[in-house]
Order: sequence, then structure tokens, then C-alpha cells
Amino acid sequence: MKHWLKSAALAAAITSVFSTPVFSAQTIKAVVIDGYPARALWVQEFSNYFIPEVDKRLAKTANYIMDWQESYGGSIVKPKGVLEGVKLGLGDIGIVTTIFHSSKLPSQALAAVTPFVAVDARVVAKAVDEIAKEFPAVQNEFDKQNQVYLATGVVLDTYQLFSKKALHSLSDLKGSKVAGAGMNLRYLEGIEGAAGVRGGLTNFYNMLQTGLVDQAMLWPEAAKTFKIAEVAPYMLEANLGSVNTKTVTVNKDYWKKLPDEVKTVLQEVAVDYRDRLANIAMERAESSRTAYVKAGGTIIALSDADRLLWVNAIPDIAAQWAEDLDKKGEPGAKMLKAYLAKLKAAGYSGIRDWSAGLN
Repeated sequence: MKHWLKSAALAAAITSVFSTPVFSAQTIKAVVIDGYPARALWVQEFSNYFIPEVDKRLAKTANYIMDWQESYGGSIVKPKGVLEGVKLGLGDIGIVTTIFHSSKLPSQALAAVTPFVAVDARVVAKAVDEIAKEFPAVQNEFDKQNQVYLATGVVLDTYQLFSKKALHSLSDLKGSKVAGAGMNLRYLEGIEGAAGVRGGLTNFYNMLQTGLVDQAMLWPEAAKTFKIAEVAPYMLEANLGSVNTKTVTVNKDYWKKLPDEVKTVLQEVAVDYRDRLANIAMERAESSRTAYVKAGGTIIALSDADRLLWVNAIPDIAAQWAEDLDKKGEPGAKMLKAYLAKLKAAGYSGIRDWSAGLN
């Protein structure tokens, strides 16, 4: 009898195991877009770090699996079209180059309107991202574009000036046409005879090669990646400053449908991606300079006296930026002061006090 009871109990246990429903992980499709090519630093790191890291963290609970579709290099949108693409749902997640959208995302120009202050991508990335999360006005700008802000990325250690001819002083820029991508074009306004020409990283090479411009403002890592030494063999080391140019965003409609667990992982990994990009930018800064020289480039340092002349010749773009936001009911002056305070706490005061012109 006991033997029969044991057998019956075992049979019941086996039946129970096989009748228990097995829950499989939910698959979530995510289309990632950027108009820049896969070789761009931030795109490489999104593929090689962001995506695998999200997968790894979600695997801890095995509740969700991401089905990633990566579309870069203009396959869905051009570099300037990422903001609109994510807004319309052409991509679920995008790496927005914010310098192209100063009218729609004015708060993102915070680092750009304060040149000659910080040359450390890590400090700038952290400060800008903290401002974005401390002041709702920043995230509201993305909300109006049907997007959720995740984190700011900084991929350049500092802007420099790459030239077809040797430059030794500000006076050598007289009569020059200089390519820039956004707010940095305003750095030229105080230099007599210099004219800014709007462009983008993917076409700077051709602009220089064809003679459309004489110089371009970019950073050593980008100069190496896009082989700028071939068309601009002189770098004027002006140390204009590090600037945030990339922001990871998510389509708002897509975001609403995501499980909380996935949202949390995306937010956490975005911050780690922010710091990773900045660290890599700083690590590659020196090696990229070396690579530029090996490729035939020559680096010429701008004197401290000329750097001071340059920064003081620039219109008060920081105060103008803050006033424009204040007029819209947003805390422009407060954001500017808070940002500069964060830089100062990290050891960067700059050679011009960009808060001095505030009312």
C-alpha cells in the first residue's frame, strides 16, 4: 500500500511539473537610428556597448528580450533628420545631434555658448546631463518633439581649427571661410574678415577639398576618423572647449508601451553610455593628435594672448542665450549659472566669465 502511495505521489508530482505553464520572455523590437555612419565613435559605442549592456541587464530577469534593428549612415534619416525621424516614429531610439536644432532644443546649446572654459568631455557631459535632469525646461523641449530624454553625450575633448594653410595667429584668419556645425559658427563673429559656413562632420572633408571653406572646426578624434589631414594638414590648437552634441532619445509613443523594467534599464545604461563616450573621447584625444601628425598633419599652438583676444571678441552669446530662454518663461540665467558652477567645482573657470553679462 505504501509503495502504491509513493508511486501515486511521484506520478502526481511529475504531472504537476509538466502541466505548469512555462512563461517565455517577451520580445520587444527597437529600431535605432542615426544619420552618421557606423564608424562614428558614438555609433560604434552604441552598437558595441549600449545594446549589449541593455541585453545583459535584461537577461538577469529573463523577462524581456530586445530585437534590435540598427539603421545608420542615412539608411532611414540623414544626420540632421534624427530628431524628426524619432518624432515621427521612423526610429524608436535615436542619437540626436542637437547642435543642428538650436531653435527646437535651445537648452542643449548650454556648453556651446560658453567656449574657452572646459576641455574635458567627462566634466561637460556630466554637468550638461545633470542640468537636463534638474531643470524640467530641458526635457520639455524634447517632449514637444514627441521624445523622452535619456542622456547627453559628449564625444569631443575640445574643438580645434583644422586648416588648409598654416595659421599662427588670429590675423591669419582674415578672409577665411570656416566650416562649423552650429553655435560654434558664432565664435567667428568677432574675428575680422572670417566668415562661417554651415556644414556637418560628414561633409567637412569635401568642403575643404573643393575649396568651399579654408578651415573647419572639429576635434582630433573626428579628424583622424574622417582623414581630415589629407585636406587640412594644419591644426591650430586653440582649445575652444568641449561641447555636448549627442543626446539619446526615445519616441514618446514607443516609450509609453515599454515595461517599467525595460525603461529603467534604458535610462541606467544611457548614463553609463554617456560616461563611457566621454572617457573614450579623452583617452583618444592624445592618440588622435599623434595619428593626425603621422598622417601628415602639423599642430601649431595658438598663443595665450590670442586665445584671450579671441574669447573676448566673441559676442556675449551666453547672456543672449539665457535672455532668450528667460523671455520664454524658462530659467535660462539660472541654468547658465548652475552649469558654470558645476564646471568651476570640477576645476574649470575659463578665461572669460560667461555669467558676467547676465541682468
